[in-house]
Parts: sequence; C-alpha cells; structure tokens
Amino acid sequence: MSSRTNRKQKRTGNRSWGMVNVGLTILYAILALVLLFTMFNYNFLSFRFLNIIITIGLLVVLAISIFLQKTKKSPLVTTVVLVIFSLVSLVGIFGFKQMIDITNRMNQTAAFSEVEMSIVVPKESDIKDVSQLTSVQAPTKVDKNNIEILMSALKKDKKVDVKVDDVASYQEAYDNLKSGKSKAMVLSGSYASLLESVDSNYASNLKTIYTYKIKKKNSNSANPVDSKVFNIYISGIDTYGSISTVSRSDVNIIMTVNMNTHKILLTTTPRDAYVKIPGGGANQYDKLTHAGIYGVETSEQTLEDLYGTKIDYYARINFTSFLKLIDQLGGVTVHNDQAFTSLHGKFDFPVGDIQMNSEQALGFVRERYSLDGGDNDRGKNQEKVISAIVNKLASLKSVSNFTSIVNNLQDSVQTNISLDTINALANTQLDSGSKFTVTSQAVTGTGSTGQLTSYAMPNSSLYMMRLDDSSVASASQAIKKLMEEK
Repeated sequence: MSSRTNRKQKRTGNRSWGMVNVGLTILYAILALVLLFTMFNYNFLSFRFLNIIITIGLLVVLAISIFLQKTKKSPLVTTVVLVIFSLVSLVGIFGFKQMIDITNRMNQTAAFSEVEMSIVVPKESDIKDVSQLTSVQAPTKVDKNNIEILMSALKKDKKVDVKVDDVASYQEAYDNLKSGKSKAMVLSGSYASLLESVDSNYASNLKTIYTYKIKKKNSNSANPVDSKVFNIYISGIDTYGSISTVSRSDVNIIMTVNMNTHKILLTTTPRDAYVKIPGGGANQYDKLTHAGIYGVETSEQTLEDLYGTKIDYYARINFTSFLKLIDQLGGVTVHNDQAFTSLHGKFDFPVGDIQMNSEQALGFVRERYSLDGGDNDRGKNQEKVISAIVNKLASLKSVSNFTSIVNNLQDSVQTNISLDTINALANTQLDSGSKFTVTSQAVTGTGSTGQLTSYAMPNSSLYMMRLDDSSVASASQAIKKLMEEK
C-alpha cells in the first residue's frame, strides 16, 4: 500500500514539476523574444555574426527544454536551465533598455536649450524687489526675443510693468550700472561669461532681484547619413552644470570620420577667430566663441559657412563631462612639445610623453597664456587630448564598456547622434577591430587686440584673430580629401 502511495505521490510530484517547467518555458520564450526583438530592432551586437549566434543559442535552449519535457527526462536540469537563461535574457533586456534610455536622454537634451534671464542691480543698492523699479537697461536689438519673454514673465508673475531702455550691449548696460547712470539692468546668463572676460569680479558687483529661465526648442535636428563618412562638430562649452545651458563655445573642432579607411581628421578653429556669425549674430563679424551664445546650431552653421562643408552631427560637452570622461578612461597620454605651467591647477607639464588625470588634462587644454603660440598652441593641445580620447574610446575594451561610459556622461553630453547611428558605428568598429589613424590640423591667422569690432561686445577691446585665407582653404581641402577616400 505504501509503495503504491509513493508511486502516486511521485507521479503527482512529476506532474507539478512539469507544470512549473511549462510555465518557465513560456516565460523564457517571452523574455527571449523581447530580447531578440530589441537587439535586431536597435541593431545591437550586429558584428561578427554575434546577433545571429545569440539567436541560435536562445532557440537551441528553447528546443532542448521542450525536448526534455516531452521525454520527461531530467526535470531538475530543465528547471535550472530555464531559470538561468531566463535571468540571462532579463539582464540583456535591462542592458539594452538602459542604453536606449541613456541615448534618448542625451538626444532629448539636444532638443532644447535653456537661458537664464535676470534683472540685477548693484550689490550695494537699496533696491530689493522689482516693484521698486520703473525702468531697466537692456540691449533689445542684440537679444530682443529673450528680453521680451523676460518682461512678459515679469508682468505676469509680479504684476509689474517696467520700461526697457535700449543700449547697444550687455557690457554697456553693465558699465552704466557700475557708474551709477542706471539703477538696474537685464542680464542674460549666456552673455555672463562675456562680461566675466572683461571684469572677473562682475558677479560679486551685482545683486539679482528677479530670475526667469527660458526653455527653447532647438531646430538643429540631425540629418541621418547612410554613408560611413561624416562630420561631427565637437563643441566644448565654458560652463559647469546643466549641458542645456547656452554658453560660449571655447573648443570648436570638426571631426571628419571615414569608417571605410579608419581615418579621423580633427580640424580646430581658434576660439578667437574673427568670422561671420549667422542667426543671432546677424551675419556680422565676431569671435567664433561668441557664436555659442546664440546656440549650438549657430556655431555649427558658422563653421559650415567657413569651410564650405556639411556638418552631419554634433556633440556638445562641458568641462564637467570632460573631467568625467578622462576619469572614466583611466587618464590619457599625450606628447607635449613645450614645457609650461598651467594657470588652472598650477600643473607643470614637461616636454615629452605625459600621463594625465582629469584635472591635469583640464589644465592642459585650457592653457594659452604660457604657450608660445597662444590660442593656436592651445588648439593643438586640445587636438592631442581629443585624439588620445578617441583612440581609447575606439579600443575594444572601451567599446565593450560603452554603456558604462555613456551612463556616467549622460547628464553632461548633448548630441543629436541617434542610437541607430551610435550602434552602427560601434558595430563597425567591433567588427573590424582596427585602430583609427587620427591626424589634426589647425587654421592660423594674425591676432590683434582692439583692432577688430565685436558684434556682441562693441565697446570692448578684445583679442581677435583674422584668419589666413590660404590656411582656411587648405583645411577645407583636407576635409574634402578625407571624405572622398575609399
């Protein structure tokens, strides 16, 4: 009787175990299907047939589990296999989703920009509230749209209607404020760094009594290219904090990439280059760095006009993300041509190959006053560091850790490069395993102080560089030549 009972209990146990395995099989099939759909839909792991191998592997596991259940063999083994591969599929789905979310977040920040508009008074002023004002000074011709939005917000929020007295520039408004000719002024956060360049203590001289943040939708969406040859505009902004903040662009590099030949050309244009700035710059001549205060699309278009080439994508990175990227890569090594001590961090850089951490690298790329060639040499140093970063990023180790790298940079990098394009580039690199050959060039010119007029700061005696036409033509030709190589 007891043996019959044991057999009955065993059959019942086997049926229960069988039902568990059926449930696990259905769960595994669903997870595997979601994983494969995501992988092929977003072109993940599409190199060296890895996506095909993964597909075959998942199907084999499913077939084996079904076979074992039909033959009622090794139910425990079936359960273990299904649990393990269900977890593997779940981890894969999570990893893909994380990458999708990160890239979408960087693309979303590229879809808009932020400008902080303020009304300020002298620090020692008795004025504490905008209700005490009857008028403010502001450059309505230079920054009309933002000023109008600010005044509308002020009227709505505070029920205050303040008269706007027009001046030529934010600098003139600031000078009038300091001299006592006016009691208050409008200040755009994107122009603040311009004031800082002529008065390092400007912020300590002012008191903010009203602030309004303007969020604008950007129009510079990427035009996806099917070609493996394209240009990326790399913009380094001079502010810490939110990547969406409109600011000057101190690093202006066109990265020309030819995936067919595994060559990259970095073309640096000095921040002080005297160029025509379209858009908010009214097609007037000014420093290239000032193009950034009108938005990244203006900087991009300025360089397109200068070199006569189409820029397909952009990557905007601030100094915060620069620090993070260097640390994430474990430092970089570059060859230094001249010994100098940096103003930022007071680091000593001898001649020869030097290994740098994030803070040292920041001092290296920021310095210009200690260099023989000034801004030209700074541009060359920026190219060296970017070249070192590119080579590290292109290594199999870095590409395989791409999700981790991007995850740490997502809040400090702004780009209109889509996930499909990023995956295509990563797959191509992983498939070939080849190292990129990175070369660089920098346009040159003749610099002077106070000889050229700035549209954004007409009353300032600024250092600006009139570019040499032959240097620009040569750089343009080099870009074209690399793009035509097969």
